[in-house]
Amino acid sequence: MRDFLPANLRLLCSHYRSVAEVCRKLRINRGQFNKYLCGNSVPTAFNLKRICDFFGVEEFEIGLPTDQFVNLIGGKAARINISREVSAPERILEHLRQQSSLQIKAYTGYYYEYYHAMTEPGSIICALVHVYEEDQHFVYERNERLQIVGAEEEYEQYRYVGVAYYLQDRLFLIDYESLTSNEVSQTILIPSFKSCITRLNGLKMGVSAADHRTPACSRVVWEYLGQEINRIDVYRKVRLYSMDDPVIDDDLRGRLAQTSVVDGLFVIS
Repeated sequence: MRDFLPANLRLLCSHYRSVAEVCRKLRINRGQFNKYLCGNSVPTAFNLKRICDFFGVEEFEIGLPTDQFVNLIGGKAARINISREVSAPERILEHLRQQSSLQIKAYTGYYYEYYHAMTEPGSIICALVHVYEEDQHFVYERNERLQIVGAEEEYEQYRYVGVAYYLQDRLFLIDYESLTSNEVSQTILIPSFKSCITRLNGLKMGVSAADHRTPACSRVVWEYLGQEINRIDVYRKVRLYSMDDPVIDDDLRGRLAQTSVVDGLFVIS
């Protein structure tokens, strides 16, 4: 493999604007990648698989004599990622992924999310959120339950899925309701700069699920639960609460109340 890998790798990279772009997409150190291109080093098994998966070739193929490799990839153009045009939404998401700080890894795990209910004014929603990494993206799932009036222990279920980014010391989360696909919401959180994450403050914007579908913005608080949970036990708390319910403790009640309108802007006090 050492004899032919550098030339074959340079051939694959030539289909991109630069080697730097390939390194960014692969998330491999540029200096280390240059050693592969020059033949001074051979990728580890892990890195070799990443490289081959990225270019759409098999591990044994990238080590073939270069003339054979040229003929091979010529007949497999449809399989190679570089042959497929990237859509505008894909470019946008990839750009945000690259700009997002890896500090977001510290915020993976499960959370309770509290905010003022947009459908039931005067109530607080407690939802369950799970933030995790998948295919080099940070994504999340948010589950809500709203009690059905007049039907004890019966609930309407809502499931939101979305993507998360850490940009300039703020956490940005964008999701949509996956069961009906009739709304998109955005949450912006202020990270905790303490060694132990407990509660995060922020703002949430969305629309009411009621018929009038009023756009609304609320203070939001995320309460960290850990990397692993007993989902059955935790899910029992997912529901609507009145503002004076003992579940809404003084600290939480105070955080949810700290809002004001300044020069027409709804901001955190």
